[in-house]
Amino acid sequence: MATVDLHFHSTASDGGLPPAEVIRRAAERGATLLALTDHDCTAGFAEAAATASACGVPFLAGVEVSVTWEERHTVHIVGLGVDPANPELVAGLQSIREGRIERARLMAAALEKVGIEGAFDGAMQFAANPEMISRTHFARFLVQSGVVKDVKGVFRKYLAQGKPGYVKHRWADLHDAVAWIRGAGGMAVIAHPGRYDMGRTLIERLVTEFRDAGGEGIEVSSGSHSLDDMLKFALVAQKFGLYASAGSDFHAPGEGGRDVGYTENLPPICRPIWEQLAARIHQPAAAPASGA
Repeated sequence: MATVDLHFHSTASDGGLPPAEVIRRAAERGATLLALTDHDCTAGFAEAAATASACGVPFLAGVEVSVTWEERHTVHIVGLGVDPANPELVAGLQSIREGRIERARLMAAALEKVGIEGAFDGAMQFAANPEMISRTHFARFLVQSGVVKDVKGVFRKYLAQGKPGYVKHRWADLHDAVAWIRGAGGMAVIAHPGRYDMGRTLIERLVTEFRDAGGEGIEVSSGSHSLDDMLKFALVAQKFGLYASAGSDFHAPGEGGRDVGYTENLPPICRPIWEQLAARIHQPAAAPASGA
């Protein structure tokens, strides 16, 4: 196991732990480099960065941007090494967040039609940041209510595309997302490509458009990837000249996937993206000299 984790979440979006707590959890597991990448917001950055410094762990500012590609595919683009105060990035992320509450109300109405009542208020109880109300918050409510036994089961039965509680939503344009990340001084990475319902031809079309828009990386090691996925996307990275990234995509304890701070080592053919981000890493504060 490697200890570079450049993709995980906190309560600033749909994670289950506050930024400080998730950073401490990763540090306890021996993490050597971290990037908090909450969905469509950087609200947890300051707390996470301060905690990483206190724990002695190098840290990158990150974000995971929701994108609608070719009108029907939702993909996620991680930005690493961004300036969270960049005006274009701030405005772009705000534009994505607008409409989340409206979508949540539509999801609740759809779930009510299949006999699940109170889903909006129930999901809101799990959303520390109401602006970021998401399917994951609905999933946690349904698990707590005993409707389904786990979060993965909720998505499979109610919240995935084509299921009763799914509501289509228009996210950011791929080119805009990459431009915001690059404009904020960061590098753009395709998140967990093994999760997308796309065959080889479609994936390669996505990667080509992403690269041509200025994207520079792809997650090879992911909590969503099997060993076969890792090898497949290592070859994709090599073919398209992209750097490889690694991230657990951790959301909360007990919700499946890999724990924060744990990722698989990249295959030897990969070029690690973090080696290109050295100048943007927030190094921990030096410990005071003995006797000072």
